[in-house]
Amino acid sequence: MNTGFLLGLLAYASFSGGDALIKSLGGKVSVFEIGFFSILFSASIIFFTKPKDERWREFWRISRPWAVHGRAISGLLAGILGIYAFTTIPLAEAYALIFLSPLFVTILSALVLKEDIGIWRWAAVCAGIVGVMMVVRPGFRELHLGHAAAVAVAFLAGLTIVLLRSLAGKEKRTSIMGVLLIYGLLFNGLASVPTFQMPELKYFGVFALIGTFTAIGQITLLIATKIAPASQIAPSHYSQILWAVAIGSLFFGEYPDQLAVAGLVVIAGAGLLTMFREKIRLGTVRWNPFFRNRL
Repeated sequence: MNTGFLLGLLAYASFSGGDALIKSLGGKVSVFEIGFFSILFSASIIFFTKPKDERWREFWRISRPWAVHGRAISGLLAGILGIYAFTTIPLAEAYALIFLSPLFVTILSALVLKEDIGIWRWAAVCAGIVGVMMVVRPGFRELHLGHAAAVAVAFLAGLTIVLLRSLAGKEKRTSIMGVLLIYGLLFNGLASVPTFQMPELKYFGVFALIGTFTAIGQITLLIATKIAPASQIAPSHYSQILWAVAIGSLFFGEYPDQLAVAGLVVIAGAGLLTMFREKIRLGTVRWNPFFRNRL
């Protein structure tokens, strides 16, 4: 088993740990306060992981401001909506909907980047939608705003990938991350003011763990992409489906039935089909494993 894939497994296990901790705060701390304190702790770690040839004090020097700010806004909204989804609906259902992201990338690539999308990728889009229907079963089960939030996260994550493609090699990593961090801290901080209540001391340990898990995931993915091609790393992302089922059942009493599990397998298969089809067609994988937006 290659090192890139193993690092990917570690990264997404770390992300899943952070998501589980976010879910544990549901109903105890507001969405915006979770976002603010988690980003604050995560930023304190990410700050020390910049590329050697970049400086944080120059992060504001941007050559493509619209794309950088657009990516920051989409990441900000995905973060807020992701927290809401994880704290209101089962983990497996949230992941099932968020895993529509690679399929949204296909649609946005056709509409925005004018890419030629073949029948195999459109088939994967349809299969992914079928998988989601198997998990969520609208009309047969009660739906909540958390489900809509998770779908929005998937769309925003797809939009972020399209924006990052347009920024590839044209912007500093410190600029992309720095603007995103500022948006996250300012918006969540201001939005939490009207109903702000100082969280209990014990919750600050949870915030620190969420930030640490997220930072470890981001850093591990960066290391993985330096030593292995995206085609080796990307499949590891679907390990989050296993984490969702395991964490949900062990810690939150969430037990997906057989149809839901089958739906999760279909979603994973659709995403992998999209990725491997592009690898065959282009000799490289155009799907970016960094569709993770939340800090």
